[in-house]
Amino acid sequence: MKTKVSRAGVALVALLATAGTAFAEGEWSGNVAVTSDYVWRGISQSNEDPAISGGFDYANGSFYAGAWASNVDFGDASDTNLEADFYGGFASAFANGITWDLGVIYYAYPDADDEDLDFLELKAALGYEFEGGVAVGGEVYWDPDNQNVYYQATAGYGFTEAFAADVSVGNYSFDGGGDYTNWSLGGTYALPIGIDVDLRYWGTDVDDVDIADERVVLTFSKSL
Repeated sequence: MKTKVSRAGVALVALLATAGTAFAEGEWSGNVAVTSDYVWRGISQSNEDPAISGGFDYANGSFYAGAWASNVDFGDASDTNLEADFYGGFASAFANGITWDLGVIYYAYPDADDEDLDFLELKAALGYEFEGGVAVGGEVYWDPDNQNVYYQATAGYGFTEAFAADVSVGNYSFDGGGDYTNWSLGGTYALPIGIDVDLRYWGTDVDDVDIADERVVLTFSKSL
């Protein structure tokens, strides 16, 4: 996964410039989490080991921005131990209730030394919640430098104020080949002490790759 840092920087600067004076007022929030395995798009990013992550977000009207970081382990493929993501965009809803989200995400690996692992994605998403409480959504992520595309469809339902379940199906299409499909099914329960517990099954159609095998992941997270 290679990209030009200059292009990522230009995209993020342009996004913040478009936001104008959005940082004058707004709301800040944070999050921390501990997970048994950092899985991203069906693939373990922590070599099937636990991971600790955290981040913060800023929102003002339709504008949002944030940063998030986690430990990673790519085995013998890389010496990097840290992933830091920076993102921003605009999200709102049409009069008919359909939500939309347009954003940019920059994935950085600051301790990768001479390895060129950083890359940029542009995001577009739509969502809708029906009167019965079922929510559905679709997302597209495009890496313009490597010409990779990730598509994802999601559906979720809140059974109570404390418990919700969701399912997702995604497809990662690489310009150089090696496309694969992943899926997940999980539930999240909000404990009275303010900690969310997420239990999730992940699977892919990738064969003979340990970090892509089906797995169950347990995550504890807290909003700050």
